[in-house]
Amino acid sequence: MAVPKKKTSKQKRDQRRATWKRTAALQAKKAMSLGKSVLTGRSTSFVYPTDDEADDEE
Repeated sequence: MAVPKKKTSKQKRDQRRATWKRTAALQAKKAMSLGKSVLTGRSTSFVYPTDDEADDEE
């Protein structure tokens, strides 16, 4: 016979949400850092075509 599951505590729910938000915040921070480094031209680990390279190919 079907038995209802136990209710998840507020503490456990809040803990899961905090973990999810923390990982999202870390990813956003990394993305912002990469964007800033690309704009300043200091990026060494991210390869992307520049306008000069695009003009040379044509």
